[in-house]
Amino acid sequence: MSDQVPDLKEKCLLSDNILDYWYVSQGKLTVPSIDDKEDMQFADEAFDILGFSEEEKYNVFKNTACMMHMGNMTKDFVPVGKEDQAEIKDDSNAQKVATLAGIDAEWMITYFCKPKLKVGTEWVSKGNTCSYAASSVAGIARAVYERTFRIVVEKCNTTLCDPTMKKVTYIGVLDIAGFEIFDYNGFEQICINYVNEKLQQFFNQHMFTLEQEEYVREGLDWANVDFGMDLQKCIDMFEKPMAFLAIFEEESLFPITLR
Repeated sequence: MSDQVPDLKEKCLLSDNILDYWYVSQGKLTVPSIDDKEDMQFADEAFDILGFSEEEKYNVFKNTACMMHMGNMTKDFVPVGKEDQAEIKDDSNAQKVATLAGIDAEWMITYFCKPKLKVGTEWVSKGNTCSYAASSVAGIARAVYERTFRIVVEKCNTTLCDPTMKKVTYIGVLDIAGFEIFDYNGFEQICINYVNEKLQQFFNQHMFTLEQEEYVREGLDWANVDFGMDLQKCIDMFEKPMAFLAIFEEESLFPITLR
């Protein structure tokens, strides 16, 4: 949105106002110490340095813009008829999403509003409510984001990794323990918290507990230190039967029955 790449907004069908895009304007929009134009320039140059072609680079930008338009599209569904089935009256956001994604807008809208389900050997169309249709759009937006991120990482690895180097099959990660405290925690945030706790527990177990046990086996003069960081109870809240992850799975498979 900084205009640092001259033709970016035109190719991505973007306006000049970040507030036009709900997905990316819910938090703090400016930070005094951050120059958006400079960061955009660095990002654009980094794509070139890492070997992205012009098409690949703009595809990443377009996918990002597509997700921004999908955020607006979630607000476009209106209830129609006695069963409040979702329809889109103003398809301007849907048209932008379809154009950037290279698909037919009418086909896309139909599958969000009336997806096909397989019943036995037959395929039948099912009318979605507005909330279900909006959730479907949001789910696809997340999937586009995940795949775009994966493409960027794979391209970076292809460019940066020397094929003559001996490859390893692990990555080391250290994260600080602790749940983020927000007024509202979405599914993504609770998953981040869970992974943080697992990583911290793994780190504590291997770097502190097992290391101290090794000192004892070697007969070193060592006073065991209690780091007070046993996170297993937090992890159990997610992993045990009928804990958070099991409930989330059940709710995803049978959302109506639990209400």
